Amino acid sequence: MKIEEAIKQKKFNNSQERAWINLIYTYNQLSGKLEELFKRFDLTHQQYNVLRILRGKHPESACCGAIKEVMLDKNPDLTRLCDRLLSKGLVDRFVNEENRRQVNVGITEKGLKLLEEMEPIMKENSKIAENLTEEEANTLSDLLDKLRG
Repeated sequence: MKIEEAIKQKKFNNSQERAWINLIYTYNQLSGKLEELFKRFDLTHQQYNVLRILRGKHPESACCGAIKEVMLDKNPDLTRLCDRLLSKGLVDRFVNEENRRQVNVGITEKGLKLLEEMEPIMKENSKIAENLTEEEANTLSDLLDKLRG
């Protein structure tokens, strides 16, 4: 469905405005679907992102700075985020023995099992991108890279 039909707006000031509104609308559509999915697992998208990062480091742990550096959302309160994951038993937190001022976080077996349970659903959810050809997907990625400057 074209953006004009989706938001019932026939005219835009220019193509850039149309693209911008289309991007925001599409983000909200996709984000809403993901939020529903994460809610089923009592997670937020930021918590899921932290768990995925920690699974990639497993069996090693990571300091909060290293986690924040690679997060998709650069503005979370990582301490509070980790507190919530810790209370759910999905991560462990401990003082780095080499640098006692640094706190490390590692994923637990429970966290790994949760990600494993979510994996087929996440793969199914990502099939929305199959509407794009390989070339279109690369073009879209290149254009999004260009937008971020």
